[in-house]
Amino acid sequence: MTATDTAPAPAFEEVVVTTRRGVTAPVRVYEPAGGISGDTATVLALHGAGGWLGDEAVLAGLAAAGLGVVAPVWPAWSEHTDEDRLSDMQDFALHGWDVATEMGLLEGAGNGAASGGLHLMGHSMGGMIAAEMAALAPQSVARMALLCPAGMWLGDHPIPDIFAMLPYQLAEVLFADPDVGEEVLTGGADFSDNETLTRFMVARARQQGMAGKILFPIPNRRFSERAYRVTVPTLLVWGRQDRLIPPAYADAWQAALPDATVELVDGAGHMLPYEQSAAVVAAVTTHLQG
Repeated sequence: MTATDTAPAPAFEEVVVTTRRGVTAPVRVYEPAGGISGDTATVLALHGAGGWLGDEAVLAGLAAAGLGVVAPVWPAWSEHTDEDRLSDMQDFALHGWDVATEMGLLEGAGNGAASGGLHLMGHSMGGMIAAEMAALAPQSVARMALLCPAGMWLGDHPIPDIFAMLPYQLAEVLFADPDVGEEVLTGGADFSDNETLTRFMVARARQQGMAGKILFPIPNRRFSERAYRVTVPTLLVWGRQDRLIPPAYADAWQAALPDATVELVDGAGHMLPYEQSAAVVAAVTTHLQG
């Protein structure tokens, strides 16, 4: 299944919470058939530097498989202007746990995780943050799935500087199929219209400024020194054609984490949730429900 032939995703509910730190966070909630009960395993899903794009077939697919999905929007990716409240990786990780608390995901926990099991999932920058969250509080996580996470640096495989790229260059680096990538990244916007182009560039500047706090100049915040704390079973899903963070990084993550497995996905680059969503849903569901 690709970004161009996915079925329409079921509607999600959006709620807005304010954390104890005073940060406003819109949160997408995808419910499985029958709703979320005390026995429902829940996934806290974290987006990458591109934000949530379109209908999010992976999130909808996880809900269709019986999982509750809670997907917050990071500051700078919404109309709320709280991005100045988060300044480093610890702030990002704690904000993730603050949102989980406000959403009641840690209530009734016998072992720190919600009764049905709280899972973490993150893509790229979101995977980097999810891993840091698991290092901070491994007792609060049942399982974790990381989709080509940022957060490590291999001198033999330097990561390109996405902050210096134009939209068409991003598509070539992020997607196995750049034509699909350009459509996904721009949302079909007509950049011949100056007002549309201006809105896009202003939004992108806000998002890049926020992402740059943990990704620039290189996405290395010494997580490898804390990886030993991530004791939960972790699945690493990687696009075999990832030209931004190549699959060599999957091996590095697997070596650093105490309990990790790798699944490579053909026909996908760094944005594999949008190019091969069905394969991602199948892999993640099997792991989280295993």
